[in-house]
Amino acid sequence: MSQPIPDFDQAIIVRGAEAEVIGQAPTTIRLLADSDSTGGALSTQRVTLAAGADGAKPHRHDNSAELFYMLDGTAQLLSGDQVVTAERGDLVIVPPGAPHAFAAAPGHDADILIVITPGVERFEYFRHLERIAYGKVPPESLLDVQELYDTYFLSSTAWESARP
Repeated sequence: MSQPIPDFDQAIIVRGAEAEVIGQAPTTIRLLADSDSTGGALSTQRVTLAAGADGAKPHRHDNSAELFYMLDGTAQLLSGDQVVTAERGDLVIVPPGAPHAFAAAPGHDADILIVITPGVERFEYFRHLERIAYGKVPPESLLDVQELYDTYFLSSTAWESARP
């Protein structure tokens, strides 16, 4: 199997103050770099969650791995059937096809850098989530775009048991 070679030739610099912000407390997403700007290498965003807030419900990506690096706070992460508590400085990488989810641990905030590789165009996915949050489109509209964003929702007994 050949490794895809990212197709970009300039450094990508995203200033924190210039990043697009989706949502508001308790869940804020800063869109940092999408697949189109990294030549397909990766997509990355920073997710900030207030005390115990949910991040993403259980889902899988068939074609990408997802990396979670804890910038600060404490989070719960589902990887397969295992729920892991991760703290500042911890790294969790979920392989393609594995069920995963994340949330701030009960009573804790979490600040997480998330990287998906190879990249998938994700910014519009997060904008879609915002439209759902504001009632502009129905939640079930995500089912129509699962393949487009390589995000397939599923249920997880382990996750449901771990979350309050």
